[in-house]
Amino acid sequence: MTVAYSYRDDPSVPDFPDDRPLIVFDGECGFCSRDVDLVLQRDKHGLFRFTPAQSELGTALMRHYGYRTDDYETSLLIENGIAYPRSDGALRVLQLLGGAAGLMSLLRFVPRILRDGIYDIVARNRMRIAGRRQACRIPTAEERDRFI
Repeated sequence: MTVAYSYRDDPSVPDFPDDRPLIVFDGECGFCSRDVDLVLQRDKHGLFRFTPAQSELGTALMRHYGYRTDDYETSLLIENGIAYPRSDGALRVLQLLGGAAGLMSLLRFVPRILRDGIYDIVARNRMRIAGRRQACRIPTAEERDRFI
């Protein structure tokens, strides 16, 4: 676990609004972009913000938390200044979405070593599963204020 809001003291991380959970995702990954689409569809209250890992902010946050910036092997959920990677992040997003999706968050009771093992297999094969996008996902006009 990291110190909350530690990125605020890192001069390489640009300032950003951190009053809502932020999802840092691989914008070139078709699988990851579909996950963002799913969250946007289910997030009726506009809780989440998003940034591609390829953006200046996304790359700085990935680097700050010790993740690769040449091949994005995880998405990050940053909530209340704490980064949740891999299965912890995915399950926390589901929990925050609530409803039927929120029930999936009960998988957090499965040991992390198993959850992250499955997450890592999917992450390593995500481009084969869903393909690579030539460019990061472009938000619609209605979504634009949710993307940093």
